[in-house]
Amino acid sequence: MNKKVLRTLEFDKIVERLSGCASSEAGALLCRQLEPDTDPDAIRLALQNTTDAVSRLRKKRGPSFFNLPDVRPSVKRLEIESVLGTAELLDISNLLDGAASVKAFLRPENDETPADSLSPIYDSIDECRNLNDEIKRCILGIDEIADDASPTLKDIRRHINLSKEQIQRTLSKIITSSSMKTYLQDSVVTMRNGRYCIPVKNEHRGHVAGMIHYQSGSGSTVFIEPAAVVELNNKVKELELAEQAEIQVILSHLSAQASAVRTQLALDYTQMAQLDFILAKARYSEKIRGNAPSFNENGYIDLKQARHPLLDQKTAVPISVPLGKDYNMLIVTGPNTGGKTVSLKTVGLLCLMGQAGLHIPALDGSSLCVFQEIYADIGDEQSIEQSLSTFSSHMKNIVEILDQADSASLVLLDELCSGTDPTEGAALAQAILMRLSYFGSKVMATTHYSELKVFAINTEGVQNACCEFNVETLMPTYKLLIGLPGKSNAFAISGKLGLDERIIDAAKERIDQDNIAFEDLLANIESDKKMAEIEREEAQRLKEEALALEEKTRREQENLDRRKKQILREANEEAYNLLQQAKDYADLAIKDIRKAEKGNISLSSLERTRTEVGAKAKDALSRLAYVPEKKTNAKAFDPAQLKVGDPVHITSMNMDGMVTSLPDAKGKLSVQIGSMNMQVAASDLQEAVLESMDDADAQGKIKKHGFRNNAAAKNHPTGKSSGVGNIKYEKALGVSAEIKLLGLTVDEALLELGKYIDDASIAHLEKVRIVHGKGTGALRDAVTHYLRREKRVKKFYQAEYGEGDAGVTIAELK
Repeated sequence: MNKKVLRTLEFDKIVERLSGCASSEAGALLCRQLEPDTDPDAIRLALQNTTDAVSRLRKKRGPSFFNLPDVRPSVKRLEIESVLGTAELLDISNLLDGAASVKAFLRPENDETPADSLSPIYDSIDECRNLNDEIKRCILGIDEIADDASPTLKDIRRHINLSKEQIQRTLSKIITSSSMKTYLQDSVVTMRNGRYCIPVKNEHRGHVAGMIHYQSGSGSTVFIEPAAVVELNNKVKELELAEQAEIQVILSHLSAQASAVRTQLALDYTQMAQLDFILAKARYSEKIRGNAPSFNENGYIDLKQARHPLLDQKTAVPISVPLGKDYNMLIVTGPNTGGKTVSLKTVGLLCLMGQAGLHIPALDGSSLCVFQEIYADIGDEQSIEQSLSTFSSHMKNIVEILDQADSASLVLLDELCSGTDPTEGAALAQAILMRLSYFGSKVMATTHYSELKVFAINTEGVQNACCEFNVETLMPTYKLLIGLPGKSNAFAISGKLGLDERIIDAAKERIDQDNIAFEDLLANIESDKKMAEIEREEAQRLKEEALALEEKTRREQENLDRRKKQILREANEEAYNLLQQAKDYADLAIKDIRKAEKGNISLSSLERTRTEVGAKAKDALSRLAYVPEKKTNAKAFDPAQLKVGDPVHITSMNMDGMVTSLPDAKGKLSVQIGSMNMQVAASDLQEAVLESMDDADAQGKIKKHGFRNNAAAKNHPTGKSSGVGNIKYEKALGVSAEIKLLGLTVDEALLELGKYIDDASIAHLEKVRIVHGKGTGALRDAVTHYLRREKRVKKFYQAEYGEGDAGVTIAELK
C-alpha cells in the first residue's frame, strides 16, 4: 500500500490513537508499525484476533504489560554463556510473572470451552515456574542476595556477622575505658575506608596504637584503627571477598538455568508483545464502537451506518455506502461543507482499517473487499516550490493514478478537475472517469459539475449520490443519499442570506431552461425520496415493535408454561407426601390391631390410635380436597314448591338425589342418596338437570337408585366418582343404616363399630341400628358404654319390641 494514501486518509492518526491503547512499549511499537495488508487470509486472521480479544475483555480484565521488560539483549548474552547480573535476572522474573498472568487470562474456563484464534498464544507461552521461583528465592532486590541462596553464602555471612560483633565489643571496651577518654574526640565507633575506626584527638595520636585511615578537614581529629582490631578487620575483608565470589557462583547457576530456556524466554517476550498489540486493537474497537467487517471475494463494498473514526462517535452522522455490486462508480454532488469529502475519506479510511485487521465504526454485517492499492486525490495540494497550481497539482496526482490503477484498486477523487474552465474541466473529468471505468477500478468522486450528474444517469455502472442540505436552516445534514444527484442550492442560499430577489431572478434568466427543468426535477426527486425514506423508517419501526411484542408474548407464554409445570409438579409432590403420610398412619393402625389380637394392647389404647389415624387421614384428605364448581346450568326454585319424590341437586356435594320429606321449620328436609337418607338445608338444593337422557328415563333411574352423581356419570360409565375431592362421598354410597356385630369379640366389635360410626357420620345418616344380640349381655354393655362416650352420638336407646328388642340398639347421630 502506497505511503502517500496513508497520510492523505489520516491512517497515521488512527495508528497513533491505537498505540495509546497499548500498555507496553513493545506493544505500542507494533501498533505504530501497523499497515494495511493485502493477503485475505492474513486479514481475516488479524480481524479474528481482534474479535476474540474483544470477547475475552468483556468477560475478564486483561493482563497488564506495563512492566514488560525487553529481555532480548539478556537472551543474546546467554547465547555466549555470559553471567547475568541481578537486574537482568529480575527482568526475566518480571517477564515470567507477566507470562503467568497471560496464561491465567487466556486459560479456558473448562474442558468444553472452544478454542479461538488466541489459543495458540496460550499454548506457546511458558511461565517457566521453576526458574522464576529460583530467581525469587535467591534475589531479593537489585543489590540484595538472600542468605538462603546457598549454604556457603549463609555460612560466610554468619562468620562476617560474628567478626563484626567481636570488633564492636573490642572497640566498645576501648572507647569506654577511663584511660582513653582523654585521647578521644568522641566516644563512638565509625567506618573509614571500610575499616572500623575511633576518632582520636590529633595531639594524642601517639598515645593510641593502630593505623590512621583518615584525618578531618580541620586536622583536629584523626581516625585510627586500633591495633587490637586490625586482624579482625582483615578477616572481615577476606570474608566479604568470599561473599562476592559466592554471589557470582549463585548468579552463574541462575544464568545457566535461564540459558537452558532462553529460546522460550525470547518467545514469551514476542508473544506477550503480540498479545498486547491485539488487546490494544480490541480496546480501540470498544472506543469507536467498532465491528468486524466481513471480507468478500466479489470485489464490492457495503458499508452500513459507517462513521468516520476520528470524529466524535456520539455526534457523527452515519452513512451507508454500497459500491461494486450494481455499479463501480459513485458520483457525489452537493454544496460545499455538506460532507462530501468526509464521506470520501470515511470510505477510504475504513477500507484501510479493515485491511489492517482493525474493527471499523459501522454496523455489524458491513462488508469490504481486499484492494491491492487505494489511491486518493483529496485536498488542496498547491505547491509554490514546484510552481504547481491547484489544478496542476491535482492533475499530477491523477496522471500517477491512471498509470497504476487496475481492477483491484479503489480510487477516491475530490472535486475532480476543478480549478479550471468548467466546460473543459467537466469534459476532462468524464474522460478520466471513463478510463477508470475501463480499468474496472472502484471509484468514488465528488464534483460540482452538472455534466457529471447527467453522465452518471446516462452511463451504465455509474450512480449518483448527494449530501443532503437543509435549505431552511442553511445547514448540511451530512446524510449521504444514494441514487440522487445533489443541488448546489446557490440561489436558495443566496436568498436566505439576503441577496436582492431581482438579482437572483436576473441570474435565473441567464441559465438554460433545460438546466432549470433538470434542477427542478432533482428537487422533486429529492423530496419524494425523503418521503419514501420517512415511510420506510416508520415501517421498520412498526416491524421492530411487532417483533418485540411477539418476542414478549412468546416469553410470557414460556413463563406461563413453566409456572404451570412447576405448580403441577409441586402439587404432585404434595399429594405424594400426603398419601405417604396416610399410608404410614394406616401401617401404624395395622400394627396396633395385630398387637390387640395378641392381647398386647388395651382396647382404650387401640381406640385412641384409631381415632388419631382417622383424624390425620381426614386432615390429609381435606388438604387435597377438590371443591367442585357449582352447576351453572342448574335452576334455582322455591323450596315451598317441593314435593316428595322430586329430583334435586345438592350443590355442596355435587350430587343428585330424591326428596323424601318436606322442609321443616328450620328449612331442612330429607333427601335419599342411594341407601342414605340425609338431612339437607333447602338453600343447598337446586333443580336437578337431567343430562344425556330423556326426563322419563332420568326420573326412573332416580326413583330406582335415589341419586345421580353428575361428575361420576360424565367421567366414569360405571357411575363411580373420580378425584380425591369425592373420596368421602364414594365411601358414603356403600354405608348401610345397620351394622351387625354378632359373633365378634368385644374388642373386634368395638373396632368395627368405631369405623362404622366414622362412615355413617360422613354419610350424614341420622339414625343407625346396631345389632349386637342378647347373649350374656357383655357385648350390649360394651356397646352402650362406647356410645355413651361417643361425641357424634346424640342419643341411643333399645329397639322396640318386634324390631330386635334387647338385641338391637338404635343410635341417633348429630
